[in-house]
Amino acid sequence: MAQVNVAVIYYSATGANHRLATVAVEAAKEAGAEVRLLKIPELAPKEAIASNPAWAKHHEETQDVPEVKHDDLDWADAFIFSVPTRFGNIASQAKQFFDTCGGLWAQGKLANKVVSAMTSAQNAHGGQEATLLSLYTSMYHWGAIIAAPGYTDQALFAAGGNPYGTSVSVDNEGNWLQDVTEAVKVQAKRTVEVATWIKKGRGL
Repeated sequence: MAQVNVAVIYYSATGANHRLATVAVEAAKEAGAEVRLLKIPELAPKEAIASNPAWAKHHEETQDVPEVKHDDLDWADAFIFSVPTRFGNIASQAKQFFDTCGGLWAQGKLANKVVSAMTSAQNAHGGQEATLLSLYTSMYHWGAIIAAPGYTDQALFAAGGNPYGTSVSVDNEGNWLQDVTEAVKVQAKRTVEVATWIKKGRGL
């Protein structure tokens, strides 16, 4: 089986999406992929971060996680994104990063990448599905291939049954309100599987 490169790329303020990302990293490795855990750069001012103890704590604890670079996107055969919901849309930090990728897009270096995404919000109807669909809209412009989990495993139903990607409700400190670990694993392994099929089919 052709080994695939997977970039697990996240933005997280208080830690919920970082936790989703770390579970995805381990599952992708178990599936045989070469994996990089990468964070999207923070744009919020220091004063805003400091005003929220959970945000400040998580920001300090993840200083050693490398920030995603365009070279990481070029390297990867697949991306797994984990970003929080902000008013039914992706966090501005993630959108700003996507907006810097025009050069890679123009060179065709984002086409045929396999993409899957996860999200969090403070309640189940806080725009989680809309956030994932919004993220995938950017991926369509990239020419990426979406590998949504759908309803391919019972673990997805146990996690709330979001066919677009794993989503989790969280409290003010970023703690998950339900355990979606198995759903994340299914989604990550499916992403690796689809990326493997495509890489082998292209003879790479």
